[in-house]
Amino acid sequence: MLRPLWKPSLALAGTLAVTACSGSDAATTTFTTWENSQVNAVSRMAVGGGVVATTSMKPGGALETVAIGLRDGRRLWAHPATMAGRLPGMGVSTPAIVETTGGDSVVVALDPGKKGRWNATLVARDALSGAQKWSRPVHSTFGPQRCGPYVCLSEHTALAKARMVVLDPATGKQLWKLAGISEVEWADDSRVLLLRLAANPMVESYELKTGKLQWQQPIEQALGPGIDLSGGWAFGSTGDDLVGYVAPYTNPRTKKVSTFGLFSVRIADGTINWMRPSVVRVYPSGNPGAAPVVRPVDRQGGYGGFARLDSASGRVLGQITAADVPGSGWWLAFPDGMDRLGFLKHDAKGTAFDIASGRPVPVEEERGWSFCVTDPKPLPLRGQAPGFYATAALCEYDLATGKRVSPATAPPPWFTGSQDGWRLWRDEKGAVHAVNDHTATAPGMYG
Repeated sequence: MLRPLWKPSLALAGTLAVTACSGSDAATTTFTTWENSQVNAVSRMAVGGGVVATTSMKPGGALETVAIGLRDGRRLWAHPATMAGRLPGMGVSTPAIVETTGGDSVVVALDPGKKGRWNATLVARDALSGAQKWSRPVHSTFGPQRCGPYVCLSEHTALAKARMVVLDPATGKQLWKLAGISEVEWADDSRVLLLRLAANPMVESYELKTGKLQWQQPIEQALGPGIDLSGGWAFGSTGDDLVGYVAPYTNPRTKKVSTFGLFSVRIADGTINWMRPSVVRVYPSGNPGAAPVVRPVDRQGGYGGFARLDSASGRVLGQITAADVPGSGWWLAFPDGMDRLGFLKHDAKGTAFDIASGRPVPVEEERGWSFCVTDPKPLPLRGQAPGFYATAALCEYDLATGKRVSPATAPPPWFTGSQDGWRLWRDEKGAVHAVNDHTATAPGMYG
C-alpha cells in the first residue's frame, strides 16, 4: 500500500491572547492548517460541500480535476480534465461546485474526449465520492460556473450560435438559455448578474428560476464609449454593490487604446454608484470589491501615482504621488493589512509609504507580499493553445534587503480571500494550502 503524499498537519497558525483583569492568564486558540503537495494546482480553487476542487497539471502537461477534503486536505478523487475553446488570457478553467437538493454537492468540470462535432464532455460528479451524476456534450466553452443554486455554462463560444445555458446541478436538465456569451459575476439564490461579452458590453441581472431580465447597464454608461474587453476584466461585490474593472487594450491595427477604468453598480437595480475612468488596477492588490488599488493614466499614456479607493464610494482613501514612485526595477508589495505600499527591489533596499498619509516610512523591518516569480513561464499544456499561466503565488519579502522571509507563512486575506473561515492558496510549486483562522468571508485578489 502506497503512503499518501498529502500532509494533513494540524499546526499552530496563530494565537489569540486574552488577559483577565485579575491576572495574566492567557488563552490561545489553535487554527487548523493543512498542505497537499500531491497536486500541482494551476487554476483557482472552488469551495463547497466540504470539498475543495481545482484543476491540476500532471507531469507531461495533462490536466485533471482534483477534489480535496476541506477539513483535512485529503485527496478524495481525480479525473482527467481539458479545456475546449477557453481563451489563454482567462487562465486555466476552474471546476464549479454546486449544492444539490438534500445537502449533497456536485463538482462540474470538462472531461476530454472528442466525439463527432463535440470536443469535450461536461461532467457532474458527487463532490465526495467522484461518482458521475450526469454529462453534457460540449463543442466549445469558457467553462462551467456556479450561479446560485444552478450551473451556468457558456457553450458554442467558438460558433455564431454561442449561448449561455442554466442547468439543474442534480440532473443536468436545461432550465433556460440566453443567446450570446456571458460570464457570471455575482449570484445569490434568486438572481444572477452577468457580464455580457458583446460589442457593447453590459452588466445584466436575471431572475434565476425563470431567466427573466430584471435590468441592464451598458458599461460605456459608466466609463464612456470605446470599451474593448480584450484587455481583460475583473469584478467583486461589496455589500449591496458590484464593482467592476475593465483593463485597457491597444488595438494592434489602429494603435488606439480602449476605454478603461473602475465602476460600481447597485445589485438591486443596476444604478451606477460611482465611476473612476482612466485608472488601471495594479497587481498584486485586493479585489475590486474589497480593496482596489489603482494608478491614473493620462491621455498621453503617462502613469500617475498610486491610490487606494473605497469600494463602497469610490473615493480616495490614500495615495502616493507620482513624484514618490521610484524610477524602475521595483515590484509592488503590500503588508497583511494593505495600510502601506512597498516598492520591492530584489536583493536590494526598497522603499515604503503609509497609504493614508502618503508619507514615506522607515523600510527597516518593513515586510510586504509580492509575486514569488516576476517572469513566469507559460504552462506546457498538452493539446492546448500556448499562453496559459498558473494562478500566481505570493511570497513575503523583507523590504530592507529585498530577500524572501523564511519560513513561509500564510499569505494575507486580501490575496487569498476567505470562505466560511477557510483561506486557501497555492504556493509557487502548485501545492494547495489551507488555514481555518475564522477570517470573515470576503473575495480575494482573483475573486
